[in-house]
Amino acid sequence: MNFQQLRIVREAVRQNFNLTEVANALFTSQPGVSKHIKDLEEEIGVELFVRRGKRLLGLTPPGKELMPVVERILRDTQNLKNIADQFASREHGNLTIATTHTQARYALPEVIKQFKERYPQVHLTLHQGGPTEIAEMLVEGTADIGIATEGLNVSPVLASFPSYSWHHGVIVPHDHPLTQLKELTLAAIAEYPLITYNEGYTGRSQVDRAFVGADLHPDVVLSAIDADVIKTYVEVGLGIGVIASMAFNPAKDTGLKLLNADHLFEQNTTYLAVHRGTFLREYAHQFALMLAPEIDEAALRAAAESV
Repeated sequence: MNFQQLRIVREAVRQNFNLTEVANALFTSQPGVSKHIKDLEEEIGVELFVRRGKRLLGLTPPGKELMPVVERILRDTQNLKNIADQFASREHGNLTIATTHTQARYALPEVIKQFKERYPQVHLTLHQGGPTEIAEMLVEGTADIGIATEGLNVSPVLASFPSYSWHHGVIVPHDHPLTQLKELTLAAIAEYPLITYNEGYTGRSQVDRAFVGADLHPDVVLSAIDADVIKTYVEVGLGIGVIASMAFNPAKDTGLKLLNADHLFEQNTTYLAVHRGTFLREYAHQFALMLAPEIDEAALRAAAESV
């Protein structure tokens, strides 16, 4: 048994049992992949995969039982490397952050600037995706830290920590009738075509919940994952927008006005998540604390020791 065999088994599951994709992902050949799998199965005495001819269709019952062990062995192997690197070179390394567009565009720039000033030799990779993709990257070990408002409590192997809170706001052109109201209401918003985030992104569930609770059914004419896209279509007159207030910049969004809606929509909380049982380098802990100084550092470190 060797680590390459275990990596191939794990990658087979990740690539939906497509051996060509497994070979491409691991920079090896498809015949080599097949041989490694057969050699491992012969050594442990059970078949790990359901087959139809040469094709893999899924995991056998023994394969399903063994997968968590394979994941744990490979994770602990990476932990050994990370611990060694921690002491060999504290100021060098790699840090992969998986987050949404909203966080990457509006919440993280100052944090990343501060981090790079302190750790100039750490290579930082910022991967933007949806909440589900972010959680999957953490589970698979392809991201060190995940940051999102939704989706980071979907797996028991993830530990999540509240980072900061924010509200939605309503954006309209400067001459829009809503700007004349003394206080904005959900009923008033629902009278106009609405542009907001896709379902599952940037607190969209909070927006929907508010309207449902008021027995209102606004006409959502467009949804997007990107606040800049929402602002663009509000500017061309397609409707009014509901976005994260932090995504509005008065100096740049000169054609629009942000209306306070803190009293209409519930407060949102953005979470930082890590994979339980994964050793994080010291600079990863520092990144988390730069983002959210209120995070319980002891709890964050304890997450690396739990499985």
